Amino acid sequence: MLVLRPVEPTDLPQLQQLARDSLVGVTSLPDDSERLREKIAGSCASFDHDIQAQGPENYFFVLEDLDTRRLVGCSEILATAGFNEPFYSLRNRHFTSASRELNIEHGVPALSLCHDLNDHTLLRGFHIDNALVRSAFSELLSRARLLFIAAHASRFADAVITEIVGYSDENGHSPFWDALGKHFFDLPYVEAERLCGLQSRTFLAELMPQYPIYVPMLPPEAQACIGRIHPDGQEAFDILEREGFETNSYIDLFDAGPTLYARTANIRSIARSQTATVRQQAQIDARGRYLVSNDALHGFRAIVAELDYQPDRRLSLTPALCTALKVTDGSTIRLTAL
Repeated sequence: MLVLRPVEPTDLPQLQQLARDSLVGVTSLPDDSERLREKIAGSCASFDHDIQAQGPENYFFVLEDLDTRRLVGCSEILATAGFNEPFYSLRNRHFTSASRELNIEHGVPALSLCHDLNDHTLLRGFHIDNALVRSAFSELLSRARLLFIAAHASRFADAVITEIVGYSDENGHSPFWDALGKHFFDLPYVEAERLCGLQSRTFLAELMPQYPIYVPMLPPEAQACIGRIHPDGQEAFDILEREGFETNSYIDLFDAGPTLYARTANIRSIARSQTATVRQQAQIDARGRYLVSNDALHGFRAIVAELDYQPDRRLSLTPALCTALKVTDGSTIRLTAL
Protein backbone atom coordinates (compact mmCIF):
# COMPACT_ATOMS: atom_id res chain seq x y z
CA MET A 1 0.00 0.00 0.00
CA LEU A 2 1.22 3.51 -0.85
CA VAL A 3 0.63 6.33 1.64
CA LEU A 4 1.36 10.04 1.48
CA ARG A 5 2.81 11.44 4.72
CA PRO A 6 4.96 14.35 5.95
CA VAL A 7 8.69 13.97 5.36
CA GLU A 8 10.90 12.81 8.25
CA PRO A 9 14.65 13.31 8.91
CA THR A 10 15.34 9.62 8.24
CA ASP A 11 14.02 10.07 4.68
CA LEU A 12 17.12 12.04 3.60
CA PRO A 13 19.03 9.29 1.73
CA GLN A 14 16.00 8.19 -0.26
CA LEU A 15 14.92 11.77 -0.84
CA GLN A 16 18.29 12.59 -2.36
CA GLN A 17 17.85 9.69 -4.76
CA LEU A 18 14.48 11.13 -5.81
CA ALA A 19 16.24 14.46 -6.36
CA ARG A 20 18.79 12.82 -8.66
CA ASP A 21 15.99 11.33 -10.73
CA SER A 22 13.83 14.46 -10.86
CA LEU A 23 13.27 16.63 -13.91
CA VAL A 24 15.62 19.54 -14.57
CA GLY A 25 13.64 22.62 -13.58
CA VAL A 26 12.18 21.16 -10.37
CA THR A 27 14.43 23.51 -8.41
CA SER A 28 12.68 22.85 -5.10
CA LEU A 29 14.20 19.35 -5.10
CA PRO A 30 17.99 19.91 -5.26
CA ASP A 31 20.45 17.01 -5.35
CA ASP A 32 22.35 18.29 -2.35
CA SER A 33 22.25 16.59 1.04
CA GLU A 34 22.75 19.74 3.12
CA ARG A 35 20.05 21.69 1.29
CA LEU A 36 17.65 18.76 1.53
CA ARG A 37 18.41 18.39 5.23
CA GLU A 38 17.46 22.05 5.70
CA LYS A 39 14.24 21.56 3.74
CA ILE A 40 13.31 18.52 5.83
CA ALA A 41 13.98 20.40 9.07
CA GLY A 42 11.95 23.36 7.84
CA SER A 43 9.06 21.12 6.90
CA CYS A 44 9.08 19.29 10.22
CA ALA A 45 8.98 22.64 12.01
CA SER A 46 6.11 23.79 9.78
CA PHE A 47 4.01 20.76 10.66
CA ASP A 48 4.78 21.31 14.35
CA HIS A 49 3.83 25.01 14.37
CA ASP A 50 0.64 25.71 16.29
CA ILE A 51 -0.70 28.52 14.10
CA GLN A 52 -4.00 29.54 12.60
CA ALA A 53 -2.73 31.98 9.98
CA GLN A 54 -0.86 31.97 6.68
CA GLY A 55 2.91 32.28 7.05
CA PRO A 56 6.27 31.11 5.65
CA GLU A 57 5.64 27.41 6.31
CA ASN A 58 6.67 24.76 3.79
CA TYR A 59 4.91 21.39 3.93
CA PHE A 60 6.94 18.59 2.34
CA PHE A 61 5.23 15.24 1.65
CA VAL A 62 6.62 11.88 0.56
CA LEU A 63 4.86 8.92 -1.02
CA GLU A 64 5.93 5.72 0.73
CA ASP A 65 5.38 2.06 -0.10
CA LEU A 66 4.47 0.64 3.32
CA ASP A 67 5.50 -2.88 2.34
CA THR A 68 9.03 -2.04 1.18
CA ARG A 69 9.52 1.27 3.07
CA ARG A 70 10.67 2.75 -0.24
CA LEU A 71 9.92 6.36 -1.19
CA VAL A 72 8.44 6.61 -4.68
CA GLY A 73 7.52 10.29 -4.88
CA CYS A 74 7.37 13.66 -3.19
CA SER A 75 5.52 16.98 -3.39
CA GLU A 76 5.30 20.24 -1.46
CA ILE A 77 3.12 23.17 -0.47
CA LEU A 78 4.73 26.54 0.23
CA ALA A 79 2.09 28.41 2.21
CA THR A 80 3.17 31.86 1.04
CA ALA A 81 5.25 32.49 -2.06
CA GLY A 82 7.42 35.56 -1.61
CA PHE A 83 7.15 35.64 2.20
CA ASN A 84 10.90 35.82 2.88
CA GLU A 85 12.08 37.07 -0.51
CA PRO A 86 10.33 38.19 -3.72
CA PHE A 87 8.84 35.44 -5.86
CA TYR A 88 9.87 36.48 -9.36
CA SER A 89 8.05 35.67 -12.59
CA LEU A 90 7.83 37.07 -16.09
CA ARG A 91 4.53 38.75 -16.91
CA ASN A 92 3.54 38.22 -20.56
CA ARG A 93 1.28 41.07 -21.70
CA HIS A 94 0.70 43.21 -24.76
CA PHE A 95 2.05 46.72 -24.99
CA THR A 96 0.02 48.87 -27.33
CA SER A 97 1.56 51.69 -29.35
CA ALA A 98 -0.39 54.05 -31.59
CA SER A 99 0.15 56.81 -34.14
CA ARG A 100 -2.76 59.20 -34.63
CA GLU A 101 -1.15 60.72 -37.73
CA LEU A 102 -0.72 57.34 -39.45
CA ASN A 103 -3.93 55.91 -37.98
CA ILE A 104 -2.02 52.85 -36.78
CA GLU A 105 -2.41 51.00 -33.52
CA HIS A 106 -0.20 48.02 -32.86
CA GLY A 107 0.04 45.60 -29.94
CA VAL A 108 3.33 43.88 -29.16
CA PRO A 109 3.69 41.10 -26.56
CA ALA A 110 6.37 41.85 -23.99
CA LEU A 111 7.83 40.08 -20.97
CA SER A 112 8.33 42.07 -17.77
CA LEU A 113 10.08 40.95 -14.60
CA CYS A 114 7.66 41.11 -11.66
CA HIS A 115 6.72 39.63 -8.31
CA ASP A 116 2.96 39.94 -8.72
CA LEU A 117 2.44 36.41 -7.41
CA ASN A 118 3.77 37.14 -3.93
CA ASP A 119 1.44 35.98 -1.14
CA HIS A 120 -0.14 33.15 -3.17
CA THR A 121 0.14 29.56 -1.93
CA LEU A 122 2.54 27.62 -4.16
CA LEU A 123 2.40 23.93 -5.08
CA ARG A 124 5.85 22.66 -6.06
CA GLY A 125 8.34 19.79 -5.92
CA PHE A 126 6.12 17.20 -7.67
CA HIS A 127 8.12 14.09 -8.60
CA ILE A 128 7.02 10.47 -8.92
CA ASP A 129 8.74 7.23 -9.83
CA ASN A 130 8.56 6.49 -13.54
CA ALA A 131 6.74 3.21 -12.90
CA LEU A 132 3.83 5.15 -11.33
CA VAL A 133 3.43 7.88 -13.94
CA ARG A 134 -0.19 8.26 -15.14
CA SER A 135 -1.45 6.08 -12.29
CA ALA A 136 -3.86 6.74 -9.43
CA PHE A 137 -0.80 7.35 -7.25
CA SER A 138 0.18 10.39 -9.29
CA GLU A 139 -3.26 11.74 -8.45
CA LEU A 140 -2.64 10.92 -4.79
CA LEU A 141 0.75 12.65 -4.77
CA SER A 142 -0.62 15.83 -6.30
CA ARG A 143 -4.21 16.06 -5.10
CA ALA A 144 -3.74 14.92 -1.49
CA ARG A 145 -1.99 18.27 -0.96
CA LEU A 146 -5.32 19.86 -1.78
CA LEU A 147 -7.08 17.75 0.85
CA PHE A 148 -4.47 18.97 3.34
CA ILE A 149 -5.28 22.57 2.37
CA ALA A 150 -8.99 21.85 2.76
CA ALA A 151 -8.41 20.53 6.27
CA HIS A 152 -6.19 23.45 7.33
CA ALA A 153 -7.54 26.32 5.23
CA SER A 154 -6.47 29.09 7.61
CA ARG A 155 -2.81 28.27 6.92
CA PHE A 156 -3.10 29.03 3.21
CA ALA A 157 -3.93 31.83 0.79
CA ASP A 158 -7.16 32.47 -1.07
CA ALA A 159 -5.41 31.60 -4.33
CA VAL A 160 -3.01 28.80 -5.30
CA ILE A 161 -0.39 28.77 -8.07
CA THR A 162 2.10 26.31 -9.47
CA GLU A 163 4.86 26.58 -12.05
CA ILE A 164 5.06 23.84 -14.65
CA VAL A 165 8.53 22.96 -15.94
CA GLY A 166 9.12 24.49 -19.36
CA TYR A 167 10.62 22.97 -22.46
CA SER A 168 14.24 21.83 -22.69
CA ASP A 169 15.65 19.20 -25.03
CA GLU A 170 17.09 15.80 -24.15
CA ASN A 171 20.51 17.44 -23.65
CA GLY A 172 19.16 19.95 -21.16
CA HIS A 173 19.23 22.94 -23.50
CA SER A 174 16.46 25.50 -23.17
CA PRO A 175 16.02 27.72 -26.26
CA PHE A 176 14.35 30.35 -24.10
CA TRP A 177 17.21 30.44 -21.61
CA ASP A 178 19.80 30.52 -24.39
CA ALA A 179 18.04 33.51 -25.98
CA LEU A 180 17.55 35.49 -22.77
CA GLY A 181 19.00 34.43 -19.43
CA LYS A 182 22.29 33.13 -20.74
CA HIS A 183 23.27 36.62 -21.94
CA PHE A 184 23.14 37.91 -18.36
CA PHE A 185 24.77 35.03 -16.51
CA ASP A 186 26.90 33.11 -18.98
CA LEU A 187 25.58 29.89 -17.45
CA PRO A 188 23.95 26.90 -19.15
CA TYR A 189 20.30 26.32 -18.30
CA VAL A 190 20.97 23.21 -16.19
CA GLU A 191 23.54 25.05 -14.07
CA ALA A 192 21.23 28.04 -13.55
CA GLU A 193 18.44 25.74 -12.36
CA ARG A 194 20.88 23.92 -10.08
CA LEU A 195 21.97 27.17 -8.47
CA CYS A 196 18.33 28.15 -7.91
CA GLY A 197 17.78 24.85 -6.12
CA LEU A 198 20.81 25.33 -3.89
CA GLN A 199 20.26 29.01 -3.10
CA SER A 200 17.28 30.94 -4.48
CA ARG A 201 16.08 32.50 -7.67
CA THR A 202 16.38 35.99 -6.19
CA PHE A 203 20.08 36.52 -6.87
CA LEU A 204 19.59 35.48 -10.50
CA ALA A 205 16.35 37.40 -10.93
CA GLU A 206 17.99 40.60 -9.73
CA LEU A 207 20.44 40.37 -12.62
CA MET A 208 17.72 39.94 -15.22
CA PRO A 209 16.78 42.96 -17.37
CA GLN A 210 14.48 45.35 -15.55
CA TYR A 211 12.85 46.67 -18.72
CA PRO A 212 10.26 44.89 -20.91
CA ILE A 213 11.58 42.30 -23.36
CA TYR A 214 9.66 42.49 -26.64
CA VAL A 215 8.78 38.95 -27.66
CA PRO A 216 9.14 39.48 -31.45
CA MET A 217 12.80 40.34 -30.87
CA LEU A 218 13.48 36.85 -29.50
CA PRO A 219 14.48 34.03 -31.90
CA PRO A 220 11.53 31.93 -33.14
CA GLU A 221 12.78 28.93 -31.15
CA ALA A 222 12.64 30.95 -27.93
CA GLN A 223 9.22 32.40 -28.73
CA ALA A 224 7.89 28.88 -29.24
CA CYS A 225 8.94 28.00 -25.66
CA ILE A 226 6.68 30.60 -24.04
CA GLY A 227 4.04 28.65 -22.14
CA ARG A 228 5.33 25.34 -23.55
CA ILE A 229 5.43 22.37 -21.18
CA HIS A 230 8.27 19.88 -20.92
CA PRO A 231 6.89 16.45 -21.94
CA ASP A 232 7.72 15.06 -18.50
CA GLY A 233 5.81 17.92 -16.86
CA GLN A 234 2.59 17.25 -18.77
CA GLU A 235 1.10 14.95 -16.13
CA ALA A 236 1.52 17.53 -13.35
CA PHE A 237 -0.21 20.06 -15.61
CA ASP A 238 -3.06 17.73 -16.57
CA ILE A 239 -3.90 16.76 -12.98
CA LEU A 240 -4.20 20.35 -11.84
CA GLU A 241 -6.02 21.46 -14.97
CA ARG A 242 -8.70 18.89 -14.12
CA GLU A 243 -8.82 20.49 -10.66
CA GLY A 244 -9.81 23.79 -12.23
CA PHE A 245 -6.41 25.47 -12.46
CA GLU A 246 -5.92 27.71 -15.49
CA THR A 247 -2.93 29.29 -17.22
CA ASN A 248 -2.52 33.02 -16.83
CA SER A 249 -0.19 35.71 -18.13
CA TYR A 250 2.80 34.61 -16.03
CA ILE A 251 5.66 32.32 -17.07
CA ASP A 252 8.78 30.94 -15.43
CA LEU A 253 11.78 33.20 -15.31
CA PHE A 254 14.23 30.73 -16.81
CA ASP A 255 12.46 28.27 -19.12
CA ALA A 256 9.17 30.13 -19.84
CA GLY A 257 7.03 27.26 -18.55
CA PRO A 258 3.41 28.19 -17.75
CA THR A 259 2.06 29.20 -14.37
CA LEU A 260 -1.28 27.71 -13.28
CA TYR A 261 -3.68 29.62 -11.04
CA ALA A 262 -6.88 28.85 -9.15
CA ARG A 263 -8.97 30.40 -6.41
CA THR A 264 -8.60 28.07 -3.45
CA ALA A 265 -12.33 27.77 -2.81
CA ASN A 266 -12.94 26.73 -6.44
CA ILE A 267 -10.40 23.89 -6.60
CA ARG A 268 -12.40 20.71 -7.16
CA SER A 269 -10.73 18.50 -4.55
CA ILE A 270 -11.25 21.24 -1.98
CA ALA A 271 -14.76 22.32 -2.97
CA ARG A 272 -16.06 18.78 -3.45
CA SER A 273 -14.26 16.95 -0.64
CA GLN A 274 -16.53 15.33 1.93
CA THR A 275 -15.96 14.33 5.53
CA ALA A 276 -17.21 11.12 7.09
CA THR A 277 -16.99 9.22 10.34
CA VAL A 278 -15.03 5.95 10.32
CA ARG A 279 -16.57 2.59 11.09
CA GLN A 280 -13.95 -0.14 11.21
CA GLN A 281 -15.13 -3.26 9.41
CA ALA A 282 -13.40 -6.44 8.31
CA GLN A 283 -14.73 -6.35 4.73
CA ILE A 284 -16.02 -3.64 2.41
CA ASP A 285 -18.40 -3.92 -0.50
CA ALA A 286 -16.42 -1.36 -2.52
CA ARG A 287 -18.36 0.69 -5.07
CA GLY A 288 -15.91 3.43 -6.02
CA ARG A 289 -12.30 4.61 -5.86
CA TYR A 290 -11.39 7.59 -3.69
CA LEU A 291 -8.56 9.68 -2.37
CA VAL A 292 -8.84 9.50 1.41
CA SER A 293 -7.02 11.43 4.13
CA ASN A 294 -7.25 12.13 7.81
CA ASP A 295 -7.48 15.76 8.91
CA ALA A 296 -4.41 15.66 11.14
CA LEU A 297 -1.49 18.06 10.89
CA HIS A 298 1.81 16.39 11.75
CA GLY A 299 0.15 12.98 11.51
CA PHE A 300 -1.42 13.66 8.11
CA ARG A 301 -1.88 10.56 5.95
CA ALA A 302 -3.55 10.02 2.58
CA ILE A 303 -4.19 6.91 0.46
CA VAL A 304 -6.10 5.59 -2.54
CA ALA A 305 -8.89 3.22 -1.49
CA GLU A 306 -11.85 1.29 -2.88
CA LEU A 307 -14.81 2.27 -0.70
CA ASP A 308 -18.56 2.20 -0.35
CA TYR A 309 -19.20 5.87 0.39
CA GLN A 310 -22.73 7.06 1.02
CA PRO A 311 -23.40 10.59 2.30
CA ASP A 312 -24.73 10.91 5.84
CA ARG A 313 -23.61 7.38 6.72
CA ARG A 314 -20.53 6.17 8.55
CA LEU A 315 -17.79 5.08 6.20
CA SER A 316 -16.52 1.51 6.51
CA LEU A 317 -12.74 1.05 6.48
CA THR A 318 -10.82 -2.18 6.91
CA PRO A 319 -8.27 -2.45 9.73
CA ALA A 320 -5.47 -2.16 7.15
CA LEU A 321 -6.88 1.10 5.79
CA CYS A 322 -7.34 2.44 9.32
CA THR A 323 -3.73 1.63 10.12
CA ALA A 324 -2.45 3.32 6.97
CA LEU A 325 -4.50 6.45 7.73
CA LYS A 326 -3.75 6.34 11.47
CA VAL A 327 -7.44 6.52 12.36
CA THR A 328 -9.72 4.47 14.59
CA ASP A 329 -13.41 3.80 14.91
CA GLY A 330 -15.19 7.15 15.20
CA SER A 331 -12.41 9.23 13.62
CA THR A 332 -13.19 11.82 10.95
CA ILE A 333 -11.71 11.36 7.48
CA ARG A 334 -11.88 13.41 4.28
CA LEU A 335 -12.37 11.99 0.81
CA THR A 336 -12.88 12.93 -2.81
CA ALA A 337 -13.67 10.78 -5.81
CA LEU A 338 -10.77 9.58 -7.89
